[in-house]
Parts: sequence; C-alpha cells; structure tokens
Amino acid sequence: MESFFLKLSIMLVPGLMAITCHEVSHGYVADRLGDSTARYLGRLTLNPLKHLDIIGTLMVFVIGIGWAKPVPVNFNNLRNPKRDMIWVAAAGPITNFTLAFLSALGLRGGVALAGAMTAGSPMDTVLYPVLLMLAFSVYINLLLAIFNLIPVPPLDGGRVAVGLLPSGPALTLARFEPYGMILIVVLVFFTNIFSLVLQPALSVGIDLLAGPKTEWVFELLLSKVIGR
Repeated sequence: MESFFLKLSIMLVPGLMAITCHEVSHGYVADRLGDSTARYLGRLTLNPLKHLDIIGTLMVFVIGIGWAKPVPVNFNNLRNPKRDMIWVAAAGPITNFTLAFLSALGLRGGVALAGAMTAGSPMDTVLYPVLLMLAFSVYINLLLAIFNLIPVPPLDGGRVAVGLLPSGPALTLARFEPYGMILIVVLVFFTNIFSLVLQPALSVGIDLLAGPKTEWVFELLLSKVIGR
C-alpha cells in the first residue's frame, strides 16, 4: 500500500500532464488547420477530467506508460487533409519532447540546488520528491513521444507516414489502422520491443536532456517508484 501511494504522489501529476497535453495539442493544431471538432466537443482544455481514460491512467502505474481518450479529429475538414494530417499527428510527440526538455532543465537546476544544500536540510523533504516528479516527467514524456513515433496507425508515427508516403502506399497503410491497436498490444505485451527498441532510445534521450549529474535521480526513480 505504501508503494502504491509513493507511485501516486510521484507519477500522477506529470503522467496526467503528459497525456493531457499530448491530446490537446492534436486538437489545437487541427483547430488551427480547419477542423474544429475538438473545440466544439470541449476537448481543447487542460482539465485532465475531460481527457481521462481510466484504463490508460492505471497503466501509467502498472507499466509506466498510459494514454488518454483520443481527441477526435475529422481529417476531411482540414484545409489540406494529406499535408495537414502530418502536423496534427506530429503535434503530440513534439509536445511531449518539449515537456521532457523543460522538465530536464528543471531537474538539472534542482540537482544543482540539492548539491549546494547542507546534508539533512529540512528542504530535503520538499526537494527530493520534486526531483523525482521532474525525472518521471522526463521519462514519461520521452517514452510517449518515442512510442507514438512507431509508424503503425493509429499511432502518430503511422499517421505521419500516411501523410508522407505516395498515394498508393499511404492508402495501404491507412487501411491497416483498424487492426493497428491489435499489433500494438501484441508488440507491448508479447514481444521484447521495450527492452530492445524503446528502452535504448529512452536511455539516449534521458542522457542527452538530463545529463550525467542527474543519473542518481533516475536510478532512484526506476528502483523505488517505477520498479524496473
């Protein structure tokens, strides 16, 4: 029970922010490019309750990655559907990369502050949980961005690929979308895609953004919070 509340306190806010901002960015870019579906349905809001998917939120605590309810986009309403689809789809990963970058800056600053403090300072009780939250924000945003770049529709990478490919291959890939989630579930739960592909890419991203001085925070995060 103590472990659950530790996970809840560290992972909930950055996890909800990551998946909420990801979805809102899709709707916002679609709205700017001609499709106001998300705005009419009240989904252009950072209120996580408007985007919450119970199973997707629970998965953040179970496997370290989750999802929100997809923001509805009618690609036929876009001014240039094939081209604009690329920007709408790419908005989610770009937003997560941006949040990861900003969180890494905060983490670097927090680690520098922790190093300058006297050991046993009362600030430890406030600073160290904040460092773990920032580290998890880097982790979850990078993971969401990298995972969504897999070129399988309905993931964002698949829709970007549909927009970039010539008409024939794009149509073939788009027809695969109804079965894409089945493949994604198989990849996540029945293959080593995380350890073979996602984890190495995630490690490189963390090293580049956060730097070596924050390694101890991620080691603590993985061992005490995420459980890897």
